[in-house]
Amino acid sequence: MPTFTALTHIQGREAAEALAEACEDLTPEPVGTGVFEIEDGLGRWEVGAYFTDSPDEVALALLAAAHGAQPFAVSELPEVDWVAHVRRELTPVHAGRFYVHGSHDAGSVPEGVEALCIEAAMAFGTGHHNTTKGCLEALDRLAAEGWQPRRIADIGCGTAVLAMAAARVWPVTVLAGDIDPVAVDTASANVIANGLDGRVLCVEAVGFDHPLLDEAAPFDLVLANILKQPLIDLAPEMAARVAPAGRIILSGILTTQADEVTEAYRATGFTDVQRTDLGEWSTLVMSRAG
Repeated sequence: MPTFTALTHIQGREAAEALAEACEDLTPEPVGTGVFEIEDGLGRWEVGAYFTDSPDEVALALLAAAHGAQPFAVSELPEVDWVAHVRRELTPVHAGRFYVHGSHDAGSVPEGVEALCIEAAMAFGTGHHNTTKGCLEALDRLAAEGWQPRRIADIGCGTAVLAMAAARVWPVTVLAGDIDPVAVDTASANVIANGLDGRVLCVEAVGFDHPLLDEAAPFDLVLANILKQPLIDLAPEMAARVAPAGRIILSGILTTQADEVTEAYRATGFTDVQRTDLGEWSTLVMSRAG
């Protein structure tokens, strides 16, 4: 079955969401729409609509003009087994003591590593992106320094790769939350596949908004590999949910955004510990004053 995409750019999240909602009234109707922040520091958002029938390009042009967006670019996608394609392209990643691989590379796991099997799926965090790799390396450093957290949360967990990594090095139960139910299902399957059932608990939550997260707070360590603005918005709640002298590992941040995120967390009582850059992405490790 062919798939058609219609993509455009527009300034601001609210405008993007309004345009995506308007796309749902098109004929033929899209099978799905989405909005994504373009991490270039310019405040632009991508709006996408996905169709199984060729979309009405005139209607799309009028819709874009009415909302002040760039004209839609319409493309027909070839039929591709994307999971198989990603499996071929994703090679194992070594990050500190952690070795992240797919099941197709299970035979290549070297001795003396903490192996985590993550399949290509509809959730962020295979270990190949420099944000995930940066967080894994930060976890490795904390463990090497003798840090011993008792309560750990992974906010915006995606595949739960970070939560599982933490559970591998510390004998605690890690809480992993994500706003996306698909991510939660993927994370739960990964937890079972890695033999960590009962050690990592996956829940659907916006930030810390879940009874299990409420009961477990304050946390000694919080992981949050999301995006700049959600991280900034989360800063006051993070300060309220992290124990005095507790650590946070933050990523999903462009190097050009790292200072702004750092300042937001300093303003809520966190102090700098370490910043590392991998390519164009930064990972921050900070400590709550106390």
